[in-house]
Parts: sequence; C-alpha cells; structure tokens
Amino acid sequence: MYFKQFYLGCLAHASYLIGSEGEAVVVDPQRDVDQYIDEAEAQGFEIKYVIETHLHADFVSGHRELAARTGAEIVFGKEAGATFPHRAVKDGDEINIGKVSLRIMETPGHTPESISVLVTDAKTGEGGKKEEEVLPEPQKILTGDTLFVGDVGRPDLAGGKGYTPQIMAGMMYDTLHDKLLKLDDATEVYPAHGAGSMCGKNMSKETSSTIGAQRRFNYALQPMSKEEFVRMMTADLPEAPAYFPQDAEINRTGAEPLSQLPEIVALAPAQVRDLSLSPHVILDVRAAAEFGAGHLPGSINIGLGGQFAIWAGTLIPIGTPIVIVAESEEKAQEAVTRLARVGHESVKGYLAGGIAAWNKAGLELAGLPQITVGELNELISNPAPLQIVDVRRPPEYASGHVPNAIPASLSDLQKALSKLALDPNKPTAVICAGGYRSSAASSILEQNGFSDLLNVAGGTSAWIAAGYPVEAP
Repeated sequence: MYFKQFYLGCLAHASYLIGSEGEAVVVDPQRDVDQYIDEAEAQGFEIKYVIETHLHADFVSGHRELAARTGAEIVFGKEAGATFPHRAVKDGDEINIGKVSLRIMETPGHTPESISVLVTDAKTGEGGKKEEEVLPEPQKILTGDTLFVGDVGRPDLAGGKGYTPQIMAGMMYDTLHDKLLKLDDATEVYPAHGAGSMCGKNMSKETSSTIGAQRRFNYALQPMSKEEFVRMMTADLPEAPAYFPQDAEINRTGAEPLSQLPEIVALAPAQVRDLSLSPHVILDVRAAAEFGAGHLPGSINIGLGGQFAIWAGTLIPIGTPIVIVAESEEKAQEAVTRLARVGHESVKGYLAGGIAAWNKAGLELAGLPQITVGELNELISNPAPLQIVDVRRPPEYASGHVPNAIPASLSDLQKALSKLALDPNKPTAVICAGGYRSSAASSILEQNGFSDLLNVAGGTSAWIAAGYPVEAP
C-alpha cells in the first residue's frame, strides 16, 4: 500500500492519497488539486475515487475538479445530500483499490453525514507463498473531523435542520464509544485537521496518532457519562466563523475549477487609492514587520506566512471585493489561490509595484511600530497609561498572559470592540503568541480609530521566555 498525507499549514488541513496495484483514492482534497494528480502519475496510479469524510465548513474542497480531471467517482456519506453525481455510502460499505480495502464507518457527531474510512491492506504471505491474507484488523482509520489528535470535532457545525449542539454531542459520544474506541489500540489515526483549525478546541500539533494513544491522552475520550460529555462539549464553544456555512454549501454543490477564476489584474497606485475609498478591502499579505514599516491606511494585514486562509475567511466576509498588496506578483497570485481555498473569489487585483510604487506616487503611508517584549516591559514599568490587548484565543489567554492584558480574541475583535473598555486615544500594545495575529488585530484597531498602536514582536511566547511576570486567572 502507498499512503501519503498532504498537510496544508495555512488551513491546518490534512488530505490523503492511498494507492495499490495501479489504483488510488484521494480523501478530503483541498481545492487546488494538481498535487494529487502529479503524485498519482509519479507513482503510476489512476485515481479511481475521491472520498469526502463530510461537508467541510472551513475550506472549499476540490472534489468536483479532481473527479472531472481524472474520471474518479466522488464518494460522500449518505446523509450529505450532495447535489452532483456521487456514490452515497453507508455503514459497512466497502471500496477496493488494488489490494487495499476501504470500509466506511458512519461516525456522526461533528456533522450528521460524517464518515470515517477504515484502511486494510492485504499482505502477501512470506516464504514464496502467493496466497493473500487480509489482516484481521485495519491498519489505519481516516477520521475526518470526528476524531483529532488530542480532541474531537466541535458539535455546533451541523447547519441547523434540528441538529442542536447537544444532539450532535450525543451522537459524537455514541460514535466514539460504540465505534472508534472498539478498534484495536494499534490502529493508526489520521484526521483531517491539526492545531490551528477552528473545527475543534484542543488539537495537537501532531498530525497522526493511534487509537491507543488517544484512548490514554485525549481529554474527550476519558471515562465519563454521556451527560457529562455533552455538557463538556457544548460549554464555551467559540462562535463559528461566518464563512463556515457558506463553504459547506459550496461543497454540497461542488466548487468551480480554479482555472475558471478571473486572471489577477495589476492595478496602478491611483486605481488602488480610488478602490480603497469604495467598499473594497485592501488586504496586505506581507509579514508583520514589513506591514509595520509602511502600509496603505485602512488596510488589513493577514500575512501569507501564517494561517492565512483561516484568518482571511474569518475576518473578511465572503464576497467582499479585495485588492491585494504583496511583495510581488507571484505572492499576489499565491494569495489569490489561498483565498479561493476558503471561498473568496472576488479579488479585483493587486497593487502593481507594491508599496514602493505607492510611495513613489507620493501617496500616504501609515506605520505600525514593532516593539520587543523588553520594550513592552519598560513601558509597563512607566507611569504613563498603556492598554495591552491580548488577541489570542480564550484557552491561550487562560494559560498565562502579560499582567493586566485585556482579552480580545482576534476572531471576535471587530464585534467585541463596542463592549471592551478601550480608549482609542491611549497608547495600545497588541500581543498574541508570536506577533502574527496581533498585527492583524492592530490593523483592525487602526481601522476603528486607534491612533497610537504598538505590535509586540515575538508575542507572549517571547515574554514568557524572557522570564517576565505572567498572570493566570
């Protein structure tokens, strides 16, 4: 059996290619599908099937394009209600590629249609024997968003239809205890996401594990009653990004091929200036330090170096006209592709020549000073008033933060501003784990009239490493 995981950092997304005897299957593909086709060709495989473990809400899948380009059959769980030709599978159904058996296990809980895929490879006997012996237990299980490493899928993304988070959490408990935990401890676990995804609350940075390891270390798999589990899984759920239901519906109907998106257009500085005065988002995809050194007033900074697609989908409503500011045309094109992965298809163009061209045209630039944690510590020691805003997620903040820092998670910052006791006229230091999210948050605060902003480079990680005091609730 040939088995390869493709991991996409900006979406914390894992997809898979499994091959045997000249045939292959792709599981949970990202929207741009060339890598699967190239890998299959390199290994001598024909892609026969494309399996989706569920209707993904956090990214747009490439299942329809991949099927159109390879002739593969698309496979969904029977509850998905996909509106294009596909094979609707149920518990116990099997798909075979070469000597590999893929058995479907219905695993509702994250969504009603969620399935997992049990992978069993047939081995040829030793000593010259030709007979095949199918192992009694599957070697691997692809769990989609049902079971993660260190977590399980959140239960509030079912999209209505009477499925409350409590009902879905109950389904998840039954799935875990009646199905997944009955597998052998040696069964390898391959989920669809890792740390950083918003489809769970406590995912590990590891991208694979075993049933045995998860049985021991995953908090959601520890002994507890169904009632306790439901209460735990439905408590303190972060609000799902607005783009989630939109992406799920795109996946239900199937996205258009990326090749059909309009070509990116080079825009002169004057054109970008005019568009910035209308309902367009100026999206600066450069690193925080470069953004801080000079940027278009009112632009938002979401750097390509971090989990760009997740934050672009979270902070910018789908359908909003976007103009990109990047280091080069190549980086702008990369941003277009990565935006399309979460359903953003409304990029109107990019600033030709970048910030240098804008500056040469004599147009206004804004700045965002970058400070070290040492400088932050000095500012805290001074009597002058300083607001510190921590834009990490609540569990991160709870694990330890800079003294007197105000929690304001980046994903909720725009809506929460009216409730936060912040003065736009006071010096405001913005901090996250490393300086990436805080730069995005600073750009949002700038849009809302904050005039004296500081981005803390290195973030809380650098603060703790330097030995400065830490508060915890």
